Amino acid sequence: MTERAQTGPGRRTLLGAAVLGTTALGTAALGTASTANAAGRVATDGHGGNGGYRDLPVPTVIGHRGASGYRPEHTLGSYQLALDMGAHIVEQDLVPTKDGHLVCRHENDITGTTDVAEHPEFASRRTTKRVDGVSLTGWFTEDFTLAELKTLRAKERIPGNRQENTLYDGRWEIPTFEEVLRWADKEGRRRGKPVWLYVETKHPTYFRGLGLGLEEPLAKLLRRHGRHRANSALLLQSFEPTSMRRLSKLVATPRVVLLSGPAERPWDFVESGDPRTVGDLVKPAGLKWIASFAQGIGPTLDLVIPKDGQGRLTTPTTLVADAHARGLVLHPYTMRNENTFLPADFRRGTDPNAYGDAFGAFQAYFATGIDGIFSDNPDTALLAAADFAAR
Repeated sequence: MTERAQTGPGRRTLLGAAVLGTTALGTAALGTASTANAAGRVATDGHGGNGGYRDLPVPTVIGHRGASGYRPEHTLGSYQLALDMGAHIVEQDLVPTKDGHLVCRHENDITGTTDVAEHPEFASRRTTKRVDGVSLTGWFTEDFTLAELKTLRAKERIPGNRQENTLYDGRWEIPTFEEVLRWADKEGRRRGKPVWLYVETKHPTYFRGLGLGLEEPLAKLLRRHGRHRANSALLLQSFEPTSMRRLSKLVATPRVVLLSGPAERPWDFVESGDPRTVGDLVKPAGLKWIASFAQGIGPTLDLVIPKDGQGRLTTPTTLVADAHARGLVLHPYTMRNENTFLPADFRRGTDPNAYGDAFGAFQAYFATGIDGIFSDNPDTALLAAADFAAR
């Protein structure tokens, strides 16, 4: 049995040492020279040099867009908080600017995540576009130079759910991916251990059609910062499998294919006429194909444990075992603490924005044998992982 497929005490012991150490010692201890010397095997430049993704704690806690449950997503403030909380990996989504720079935004439509609507000088940039077959009206990164985007400030994307996060509206600008790489390198040196990043190419087919392909400039930055190797402290991901196949020819950095609803088709499949759906890709033959160019999958949590008509969890699928049988790690998305985002089994009270029993939901998902999980609340995820390790 491979390490990734193992579900017994070995996995939990590894997790316990990593998670409990992180949560108990905190940021200061992670940054001490004695910690770095004791580890012995980590590179202090943040570039990796260790055993790679196979050595990550299991379950791995991934800060979804940083610590987006507490700070506006994809800001240096959100990334820093996730790291300070102890997240094992911090996630970035990448979209391009008009002049070809890669910036960190969940979508190229920045209407809801920046103050662009408050800038009269950009009023004429508001437009309607079709992105991956969906009509959207707003402002888009590909219509702005980097210098123009830098005049904007980030804000909370879902203020109705996370009113407290609006306190930080306007505090941070849109970071470039190169700025994030420099931040991660600096934090890696300070902490004496690599800072892991999880990097998604957003709408790669759409942007390639605009002459703004993501993979080549991304690979260039990875090589420049020493994160292009198989054991680099970075994972690549995309909902478009061909983006990961393209990157597999440019860098050795590990790759993950994201998977949405079973009836959906990746947009690159739609564009190329490939009839396969996500439902086909999660079958053994589809997983075998993914394993030919990627090291993992990032399925929606519903592909791991489906919900019934009332939103309650049902019986887990065989996806975890099937993926592990083909050597793939599983990092499902996304756990959030608020009732509105939790399975109905774990909602508490009547306020949709109040916290439910997130710990109970984490235990249900961890029990399936997943290798990691994306969470907007890394601190909650880490405590839940420690609870799971101690069982």
